[in-house]
Amino acid sequence: MAPMRIRLDPWPVDIEGGQLALTPFDGQLIDIETARWAALPVRAIPERLRTVYVVDGKRRMESRVFVEDDDGGSGMGGFGAYVVGAVELCPHGSKQAALKDVKARRVLAHAPGLRLDPATLSPRDPHTGHLTYHPVPTGGNDPQSPLHTLQGLMLAAEQELSHGLASAVPFDEQDDREWLTALTVQDGTLRSTNLGGAVVGCVKTIQTMYLPADRVGLLSHLKPGERTPILHMTSEHGRTTRFIWYVRLCEAAFYQHPMSGVMRLEMYAPEEPDFLPPIVRAVANLSGALLCRLGSAPHKDARAPQNLIPTAALENAMGRAMGSPELVTRRIRAHIAAEHGREALA
Repeated sequence: MAPMRIRLDPWPVDIEGGQLALTPFDGQLIDIETARWAALPVRAIPERLRTVYVVDGKRRMESRVFVEDDDGGSGMGGFGAYVVGAVELCPHGSKQAALKDVKARRVLAHAPGLRLDPATLSPRDPHTGHLTYHPVPTGGNDPQSPLHTLQGLMLAAEQELSHGLASAVPFDEQDDREWLTALTVQDGTLRSTNLGGAVVGCVKTIQTMYLPADRVGLLSHLKPGERTPILHMTSEHGRTTRFIWYVRLCEAAFYQHPMSGVMRLEMYAPEEPDFLPPIVRAVANLSGALLCRLGSAPHKDARAPQNLIPTAALENAMGRAMGSPELVTRRIRAHIAAEHGREALA
């Protein structure tokens, strides 16, 4: 009998699915850069790339509510908040990193057809500020609809910020030398459609294994900074197309799964895989050196190295922007209690 081999998933057990869920993929992959499946070496970050933005978003449902309007309508709703923000940094280390646009937006998501005014929660202590929740109709009266609406608002804001900060790039351009001056690194998979910016999605949790069995072994043998060739991916239902490649940020410890420290990167792609835009190859070439520079360390972050240092800083800033969930919940309860008190006196 062969000896048992057990390797650790490197992420904490309280993170659902871990780092390596490895669900099989039933879509289509096509070689777009080269037919030779082998590691590609680390390339230097070009001098023309002067700014990198790391973008992420965070949302939080704060209270579920039942809403009634003055016309007799009623339905499910919820108070919620979301934040999107960016860390601006120089990839060559010539200036200090800075936070951008980290500001909470608050919504009162409600069942469709209701007529509601914004809900402003006034504090007892004027120094703690007002909280204004703007009414937004949901797509239905399901109890999960407010959460889905909040998630959609956050993703749309994240998409707008990511592309607004990055260089505007014509993806059909044959020569990219003058275009790539500002790159956005978006935490997580890319959403929706391409808005024309130089945006790369960094997927730190490998939940779906896109590579077939005869190719997946390369991921275990990548050295830090090396990458796989670029592939053109079409989803199972044909609704999503992306250019994807994998990069290793650090060596896996001997007791970890050999794919630990590997990230999947993706950029928008046309439906027909007949052309690899130079901008995609340029981003792929610099991605290894950039991400190794931005990767975190295990003693600082349990999700190291994939949870990049700027991403962790941004997560903390977004949490502060939304405020203490316990205090916000108390403010909501006090607001509703005060409204009921005014109704009783009317």
